[in-house]
Amino acid sequence: MPITKGKVFGGIAGIVVLVLVAIAGYTWFSLTWTYSTGERAGYVQKFSKKGWVFKTWEGELQMLPVPGAIPEKFAFSVRDDAIAQQINAAVGKKVVLHYGQHKWVPSTIFAETEYFVEEVKVLE
Repeated sequence: MPITKGKVFGGIAGIVVLVLVAIAGYTWFSLTWTYSTGERAGYVQKFSKKGWVFKTWEGELQMLPVPGAIPEKFAFSVRDDAIAQQINAAVGKKVVLHYGQHKWVPSTIFAETEYFVEEVKVLE
């Protein structure tokens, strides 16, 4: 049975579709599955909406140092506009950010960090 152009094209098209479905599935999994969760406390010192394709809020939290320790910054991303509004209202105040860490997100198109803030608590 000879191989025709139609069979070759169909095979290539099938492989391309399979690869695209695999990439979409991997992306969905990495954005929905949480590797770890936690909380960080401090002061939000930088917060802005960024992105070429998918706009996300990107920020920096100046964490409260233990006496004698060097202050540390925590970079985070926010996908939910309601949470972004809460953070904007709390800039300059002491806050606790509850986050989920999403490892192996395939690109920075979805966010600049792997830490996605899910809840905000204002302490002051």
